[in-house]
Amino acid sequence: HTSVQSSDIAQGVDVKGAGDQGMMFGYATNETREMLPLPFVLATDAMERLRDAHSPILLPDAKCQVTYDYARKRIDTFLISTQHREDVDLEDVRNTVVRVMRDTANSRCLNTDFKTLVNPTGRFVIGSSFADTGVTGRKIIADTYGGACRHGGGAFSGKDPTKVDRSGAYMARKIAKDIIRAGLAKRCEVQLAYAIGVAEPVSVAVECFHTNCVPKGYIVRWIQKRYDLTPAGIISSLGLRDVDYNTVSTLGHFWRGWMPWEKE
Repeated sequence: HTSVQSSDIAQGVDVKGAGDQGMMFGYATNETREMLPLPFVLATDAMERLRDAHSPILLPDAKCQVTYDYARKRIDTFLISTQHREDVDLEDVRNTVVRVMRDTANSRCLNTDFKTLVNPTGRFVIGSSFADTGVTGRKIIADTYGGACRHGGGAFSGKDPTKVDRSGAYMARKIAKDIIRAGLAKRCEVQLAYAIGVAEPVSVAVECFHTNCVPKGYIVRWIQKRYDLTPAGIISSLGLRDVDYNTVSTLGHFWRGWMPWEKE
């Protein structure tokens, strides 16, 4: 069964207004070359390494969480839960995963004497939607910044770019990165708020966590002068009609340099 968008919603989209109301957030920090929070980078890097290891005893479903002590500049806890074949020795699973954890830490010249948690429940044989389902969509914190900043609440996946849940969040991320690149701040969160059917955002705000070298009001005006923040303008400037969104189904939406919203 298929359906078309409600005509009540479509009348706002058809005149180039936002396809929904809401607040979107973008974040960037100079603490890593990816301009992403270090624990999020570590977790995502570990997932990529685990996938690329092509271990014959592991299966596709996996997730990672890293607890990082910023005061002491060290990893406190590394947690990975990964699906595995039913007939394998769980100690072999643990050894494979811990090796990935340590390789990830070594790649960033960080400590390897952290606490390790591998499949805390013991077994993880049945994975994906066969094991656990719900109606909340993808994990939006894992898709974005690992909880380092606020989140508007809307999932990105499954929505076309007229929905500012996706396009507004992508533009907010690009703007936050541009602010860091321009030397205006070392850490920045950009908020864009929209009303359904209205093209221009109803609010543009920034939070620099006391790292800005110019007033926040100056940065807001800098944003408003530089970017077309209407949904149509965002779609056009970032080429969002030409993106294969299947490619952001793993490892987050702000991880790969080729993404239009990640480029300079």
